[in-house]
Amino acid sequence: MQQDATDRGLDVEVVQRPAAGSLEEAAELLGLTPGAIVKSLVVKRHDGDFLFALIPGDRQISWPKLRAVVGVNRLSMPHQDVALEATGYERGTITPIGSSTAWPVYLDESVAGRRVALGAGAHGHSAFVEADALAAAYGAVVADISEPLTPKA
Repeated sequence: MQQDATDRGLDVEVVQRPAAGSLEEAAELLGLTPGAIVKSLVVKRHDGDFLFALIPGDRQISWPKLRAVVGVNRLSMPHQDVALEATGYERGTITPIGSSTAWPVYLDESVAGRRVALGAGAHGHSAFVEADALAAAYGAVVADISEPLTPKA
């Protein structure tokens, strides 16, 4: 992971943290709000390729918005085994930084201009980066691709 960041000129601070049972718990352990933790979601395209959707922890993917930005009619979340094969990272540790394949990155515009934490490729670790620098390093499409979380019933 660090080598990929270095190769791209991206400053990444990886910190160790106790195991967290939820995104909210991870945010508390890091002294952040859930919105400052970015979920790196692997999304499968209809053609079999993948992309990363980077969404703040207090929001969820808006499938209609993401499909419109990507320019496709169908996207889906792959099984965790497929996501591992596509990125080299287990669910909960996924990040575009150092992924085994450099899939396209789509970053929700709400995190632009902020320092955020995201998966660091290993459980119990988080990577802090400037969202704008991350977007530049990966040629990310920055767009409105999220919506508020749906309350759990």
